[in-house]
Amino acid sequence: MADLGKIDRAFFDEYVYPNLGADRDDVTLGPQHGVDFGVIGVGDRAVVMATDPVFLMPSLGFERAAWFAFHILMSDVAVSGLAPTHLSVDLNLPPQMTDDQFQVVWETFDAEATDLGVSVVTGHTGRYAGCNYPMVGGGTAVSVGDHDDLVRPDGAEVGDRVVVTKGPAIEATGLLSIQFESLMDGALDAETIDAATDRFYDMSPVRDALTAAAAGPVHAMHDATECGIYGGLYEMARAAGVGIELDRERVPIQPGVLEACEFFDIDPWVSISEGTLLAAVAPDGVDAVLDALEAEGIPAADAGVVTEGSGLVVDGEPTDHPGVDPFWGTFEEYMGKLDE
Repeated sequence: MADLGKIDRAFFDEYVYPNLGADRDDVTLGPQHGVDFGVIGVGDRAVVMATDPVFLMPSLGFERAAWFAFHILMSDVAVSGLAPTHLSVDLNLPPQMTDDQFQVVWETFDAEATDLGVSVVTGHTGRYAGCNYPMVGGGTAVSVGDHDDLVRPDGAEVGDRVVVTKGPAIEATGLLSIQFESLMDGALDAETIDAATDRFYDMSPVRDALTAAAAGPVHAMHDATECGIYGGLYEMARAAGVGIELDRERVPIQPGVLEACEFFDIDPWVSISEGTLLAAVAPDGVDAVLDALEAEGIPAADAGVVTEGSGLVVDGEPTDHPGVDPFWGTFEEYMGKLDE
């Protein structure tokens, strides 16, 4: 197991995958490494589920932190193409969290859930010794819809075009720049720092995914979280048993990203990018998808193709899964610098 961040595929295959409880016929998509969600068939309905930590960073301000925590929970079910509908939340809160702070968090959850049509159906809330920010619990998001509208994570087909929204290192840039803005001051100009911190509200792929799915034939979608665009595309290819070729120059890059990544000495292409959608789109649907995303103000480009074979090829060079995301080690390193 990696010291920090998600487990790799080898650990998953050895320890997790052999121990998944009972086999049930209603599970139509079960756990796979690098796959965002699972699916249960209930009558004629598809029930999509995904579980993630409640990731709450007080240094962002509790309203902003709660917005991000909520959208992390929604992201993985949204890439199914089915709109999120239900949420279960477990909050294991640090003793120092005040009632007023909790109120801000929960009212933000309520506002975002109401906007997306999501109902909170059950959960657990308490303060406990030993619980610390930013991991303060977990949640399971659910989407319910028609099987025919489901976009499977393993559905990429040879010949599909690869659409990428927003570009690399969105989350790494947004979080690191806000958390360590004082350390960037002087090394980067104010305009660049502002551009980097502005990436924060790009850190949700929910609108990207639902817009793309509604616009045209989309065969697979993935949120480029840990290990970024390279990791996400590699996982999308592996899930479908295909290859993916990426033309890196075609990928949109948002203001402040490259400068921030250079400052923090991380590779933007393998760094966590919550909010960046990767989509395998039928060739005849690419223009409709890109037009729909543009209408929503979401930067996107046709940046690659699904091929026969396996793995990821970037600008003609075979590219392996990064394995470890640099974000977590960098975050820990710079937290130490803040304390100096």
